[in-house]
This record gives sequence, structure tokens and C-alpha cells, in this order.
Amino acid sequence: MQNPDDPNNGGDLIADAREEIVGMAKQGMAHPSTKPVLTAGAIGAVAGAVLPVVSWPIGLLAGAGFMLYKRLRP
Repeated sequence: MQNPDDPNNGGDLIADAREEIVGMAKQGMAHPSTKPVLTAGAIGAVAGAVLPVVSWPIGLLAGAGFMLYKRLRP
């Protein structure tokens, strides 16, 4: 059963992600989500470069995507 007091209850993940990405694009480094998402992307890129099967672009997208998701749905 879902909690009716939860602010994320029934929220649209795609719409929330779009709003967050547009905010990050407009505000740049002043936006509170920009630094964590970029940091996670860099860590993912390094991990992707070290792993034999995954390349750095896949690691970059995975790291940034994971952190963006965690910023939207903690």
C-alpha cells in the first residue's frame, strides 16, 4: 500500500527528470544537483575505463543516471 503523505507518491519519473535536467542546464553549477551528478558521472567513467567489458562512456552514463535517479527518488 502506498503512503498518501509521500510527496513522490504517484509522481511521474520522466517529468521529474526532465524538470531537473532543464534546471541543471539553466542554472549550471549553481543548481544543487549539478555537482553530485557530474561527480558520479566521473566516477562511473573511471570505473568503466578500468573494467574490461564496459567502456568509459557507458560508465559515465550509468554513474550520472544513477545519481540523477537518487536525487529524484531518495
